Amino acid sequence: MSTHLHQDSAAAKVLVLDDNDTNRYIVSSWLRRAGHTVVEASDGTEGLSLLATAPDGDLPELAVVDVRLPDMSGFEVCEQIKADPRTASLPVIHVSATAIELSDRTQGLHRGADAYLTEPIAPDELLATVTAALRYARARRRAERLATRVAALNSSTLAVYAAKDGETFVAAAAAGAAALMESPAVAVGLSPDNRTLHLATAAVSPRPGGAEPSVTGVHGGSRLLDALTERALGERTGTETVLLSGADWRALTGYEGSGRADVFPEGVALTLARTKRGRPAVAFAVAATALAGADDRELLSQLAQACALALEALRTRSEEHALVLTLQRSFLPDRLPEVPGVDMAVRYEPAADDAEIGGDFYEAIETPAGLLLAIGDVAGHSLKAAMIMGEIRHALRAYAIEGHDPRSLLTNLDALLVRLRPSMTVTVCLVLVEPGGRRIQVANAGHIPPLLRHPDGSTRYLTEHGPLLGLNLPHPPAVSHDVPEGSTLLLLTDGLVEVPREDLDESLEALGSTLSRAPAEVEELCDHLLAMFGKGKTDDIALLAACLR
Repeated sequence: MSTHLHQDSAAAKVLVLDDNDTNRYIVSSWLRRAGHTVVEASDGTEGLSLLATAPDGDLPELAVVDVRLPDMSGFEVCEQIKADPRTASLPVIHVSATAIELSDRTQGLHRGADAYLTEPIAPDELLATVTAALRYARARRRAERLATRVAALNSSTLAVYAAKDGETFVAAAAAGAAALMESPAVAVGLSPDNRTLHLATAAVSPRPGGAEPSVTGVHGGSRLLDALTERALGERTGTETVLLSGADWRALTGYEGSGRADVFPEGVALTLARTKRGRPAVAFAVAATALAGADDRELLSQLAQACALALEALRTRSEEHALVLTLQRSFLPDRLPEVPGVDMAVRYEPAADDAEIGGDFYEAIETPAGLLLAIGDVAGHSLKAAMIMGEIRHALRAYAIEGHDPRSLLTNLDALLVRLRPSMTVTVCLVLVEPGGRRIQVANAGHIPPLLRHPDGSTRYLTEHGPLLGLNLPHPPAVSHDVPEGSTLLLLTDGLVEVPREDLDESLEALGSTLSRAPAEVEELCDHLLAMFGKGKTDDIALLAACLR
């Protein structure tokens, strides 16, 4: 029998479970001489207890289990090992001097064993079997770990691409690095406008519903990102990961004593990415011990590259949104007329997350018959809707200055729309404040009715209306209303009150109740209404308030 023991550089911790002291000693000696660490147990209960109480990071990688045990069979021990999620991947090698029949071997393999050896066993045979079982188990664990991390990379990539601003972007980057590397993570990045530096700290493997990464922002602070970039990338493009000691990390970040550096007591792996278009998107650091090999470096680099591309897309969207808002506001009045006895204020709030241009508009025009207030909404969100909005508003100004009454204004606008923009519809509400401010005329073409607040705080909607513009239908005459001194008139678009899957009448009632208690001064009133009703809206909001003194 050969007694030459091959040394295996990939040594493992092995559980040897055998009630025969001599056999256990011999097998354990062979394993130790081959470089393995051995823990021993003399029965099934003791062996399972050792596995149950071992820390996750110190579990044996393999078990050599005798089939004949005093308290239970080795087959039962194997089944319990495989049934526990903590040890399900632990290879089990059965050995036996008595259960050597074909039926014994097949039963052992069917019940979960990875190999079955019958005595007498040659040392080389045992060690070769151990090596083969470890090689397979480690390859499987590596594949499973890699699959898990690739899934985490995919989720993290989706999260950074879904970010809507610099703060959520850096938070997603930190959470992604933490989940990917199963390590605390710090991410540092500039906002899309390059004005604010955001720093996010994420715990290990954030889960939905768990603690969100903490984010801080420093306006105008880019020196930290520049210092990290210089250390990792210099002037190069691409991605790079460098290992830093804890002292180097603290010196670079300037967080000595702040607590942030304490999550990396053994140093950090710092990763950055820079595309050809400019400065790095984000730098993130994870514990240096989280990098187990080339696979981890590659995954971390892929996450950094995804962050760089995602921030470029976010910057592009932000620039487009800013241009769209500039264009949209250029179609609206740049100021309101100053009319004795009337205090006016307007607000225009584009949909927060919508890069498309909308068709909401407002207008205030001095005419021979009095002050004409208008608010309207072109159907849809597109450049075409905005262009039609501009055409309608300018046509309204021209017709109003000519002296047309509210009903004629709607008739002329309807004819213009039908002729030049067939198939498009527009809602418009016109309110003519007659000289002296004690009487108004309302002509409404399918729009949200204006809301009137009396001096005593009571409110009512002026609900008379006709068909919307673009249908080539006749419009009824304007309806007159007397208004006491100190009344407030509110014109609005539906973006302020419409909420998906909620009743519009209830929203209008809530607006009326809120207006009755809102500030008297029109600027404060508009701010109050936007604060109460404007948060999280998915449609543009136009608001015009006029106090008739």
